[in-house]
Amino acid sequence: MEFSKLSPMAVLFSFFVFSLLLTPSFAAKKPYVVLLGSHSHGLEISEVDLQRVANSHYRLLGSLLGSTKKAKDAIFYSYKKHINGFAAVLEEEDAAALAKHPEVAVVLADEMMKLHTTHSWGFMHLERKNSSIPSSAWGKARFGEDTIIANLDSGVWPESMSFRDSGIRKPIPSRWKGSCEQGFPCNRKLIGAKFYNEGYMAYMRNMNPNFNVSTVANSARDDAGHGSHTLSTAGGNFVAAKNVFGSSGFGMAKGGSPKARLAAYKVCWGSNVGCPGADILQGLDDAIHDGVDVVSYSIGGVIVPYYQDFFAIASFQAVKNGISVVCSAGNAGPGPGTAVNLAPWLFTVGASTLDRRIVAAVQLNNGQRFQGSSLSKGLPEEKYYPLISGGQAAAGGAYINDAMLCKAGALDPAKVKGKILACMRGETARIDKGTEAAKAGAVGMILCNDQRDGEGTYSDMHVLPATHIGYQASLAVFDYLDNTQNPMAYLVPPSEKFDLKPAPTMADFSSRGPNVITPEIIKPDITAPGVNIIAAYTQSHGPSEDPSDGRRVPYMTMSGTSMSCPHISGVVGLLKTLHPDWSPAAIKSAIMTTARVRDNTMSPMIDGGSPRGDPATPFSYGSGHVQPVAAMDPGLVYDLTTEDYLNFLCALGYDWSMIRAFSDDTPYDCPPSASLLDFNYPSIGVQNLNGQVTVTRKLKNVGSPGVYRASVRRPEGVAVTVEPRVLRFENVGEEKSFSVTLAGKLPQNAVVDGTLIWSDGKHFVRSPIVVSSGSFI
Repeated sequence: MEFSKLSPMAVLFSFFVFSLLLTPSFAAKKPYVVLLGSHSHGLEISEVDLQRVANSHYRLLGSLLGSTKKAKDAIFYSYKKHINGFAAVLEEEDAAALAKHPEVAVVLADEMMKLHTTHSWGFMHLERKNSSIPSSAWGKARFGEDTIIANLDSGVWPESMSFRDSGIRKPIPSRWKGSCEQGFPCNRKLIGAKFYNEGYMAYMRNMNPNFNVSTVANSARDDAGHGSHTLSTAGGNFVAAKNVFGSSGFGMAKGGSPKARLAAYKVCWGSNVGCPGADILQGLDDAIHDGVDVVSYSIGGVIVPYYQDFFAIASFQAVKNGISVVCSAGNAGPGPGTAVNLAPWLFTVGASTLDRRIVAAVQLNNGQRFQGSSLSKGLPEEKYYPLISGGQAAAGGAYINDAMLCKAGALDPAKVKGKILACMRGETARIDKGTEAAKAGAVGMILCNDQRDGEGTYSDMHVLPATHIGYQASLAVFDYLDNTQNPMAYLVPPSEKFDLKPAPTMADFSSRGPNVITPEIIKPDITAPGVNIIAAYTQSHGPSEDPSDGRRVPYMTMSGTSMSCPHISGVVGLLKTLHPDWSPAAIKSAIMTTARVRDNTMSPMIDGGSPRGDPATPFSYGSGHVQPVAAMDPGLVYDLTTEDYLNFLCALGYDWSMIRAFSDDTPYDCPPSASLLDFNYPSIGVQNLNGQVTVTRKLKNVGSPGVYRASVRRPEGVAVTVEPRVLRFENVGEEKSFSVTLAGKLPQNAVVDGTLIWSDGKHFVRSPIVVSSGSFI
């Protein structure tokens, strides 16, 4: 079918874009990560200890390469503190031989990971309306005071007002062992800033032997904007009366833990390049040693088994040291099985909407008006302009579908000049389409969703007047174009609206479960605001990132699970301050079991990735939308220890050669009773139900004494029995076990969900139940 023979309306219905994956040719040598298991350092790690570990790495590799000198030349990172291993540039055959060495747990080719790219805290009820801030839940948790949040990302723009130390009078916590790079303007708020680029340079030299390493910045300064945005969302200080480019977002900007101390570990080198695994591991190893409490990680890679996932292995060491690791689920939704960062010790976050929307309407000359989203300025005067589609504006020789996408070089300026251009979303960045429209002479742009994109729209800061509309509005616009002789339109300047309903809804882009590695562990774990989030930004370039864009904005809207992840990191920071003795698993449970699954109309949350507006499921929101206030007093928690996680790996059938990457040099004896169904997770997943299955769980009292009773919303077609149905707790820290028996035979390939709630009348400890008749995957 040729797009050139289709009307704009028909193009909208039949528009599909296929991505081309380009595989580079690699040189003979390339970077590898070699992991040996964890260290057995004492409480204090001396320089002698670190040198001893480095020397052991040189000896190990030198025994293969023929000399210690060759090993030192090959190794560019020696992970010496908590992660045990090294990163080196090796021949493929040397890497294969190293993998067979008895001291080596795993050898992995270095992977280039990708970034997962204000009012939200009020929407989450952290601050009360018509009351002073100290009386809010924030005040109860002392605003996350002295919790240290580490951000593994693209660095930080330290001059942002979000990173000022005003109002922070106490000295830096004495447990902090980290530092800032020389000359970096740190303070009592931003207490750490380091950069890691050896892996990036090794990767680039492998891609191009003539790569000029002098072009790589030796600085933690954020040139991308992503790191400043995520770090300020997690723990930025209070910044009054800030707005986004003078158009919207008025009010006080702040992070989830506004009095937390912050540390930036720059491991990512631009949204178009990525984040080398070798650099990530060195940053994480330092963060663990430096004394952080929370690691925020809005990055993801490919899905591999846990024993081959170097971030899963490295983050295990963080959790073992009492550090909560919060990760983004990814932006590959709404397809099933797309979520990443799947290990159960990771806190995996999906993205959902707020009840605030920055709206910018398109007015057609036939009287129809459709609300869209935008942060760009309005048209210079209120009048109608000619309207044309990208396909109608195709340059000679250009593919019609490229023109519909408003790709570079695909538009004819003679056809576009002075008109409003309707562009299809997809394949290229949304903001890039506006740049191309402006270069072609358009006065404005309408960014249109196809059926796959649904109704999700985003407030981008385009270089020209623009609005982004959903699928149904796009149908109407293209119908108007298709059936009107002289179509005209007007773009209304953007304005801000609150208390929109329904909210939250799941973002269409948010990656979904099921967990393709361990379906019994429902992922993502939670959802949080991740659409049109306002936070700090870099001053090194304009919001479009186009060299011709001379604008500089201190605060910027961004969307992605990258933005939802630091929301949870900020909440974790509050709980760390309020409950310093809670384990990462207890904090995770408190947030998961107090989440909500209904929107502000008290209806089930909607899946924004569904064209029909279907209800969302645990495969999109996990346990639900975060409620920070309830999480501060959950009543009961599902707790887990390092031994529990190792038993989880045993239940997967991992042998010592696989488990040693997570453990130390002492072989771990797997108990014969290790079972995935009995892993003490705050959610319950059972696949291939055909008859009867019993799972066991254990609850710990972290509140006042009380009697908790079980209630169940059973999955359709499944009988659920809880034994015992009543749990009596008399002391803090007391633990009680119970079992849940699920019985039934579902239709072929059915997936159903329900809920288990334990309540004493004040607390409601909620766990989702997901059951299938076949494999989730």
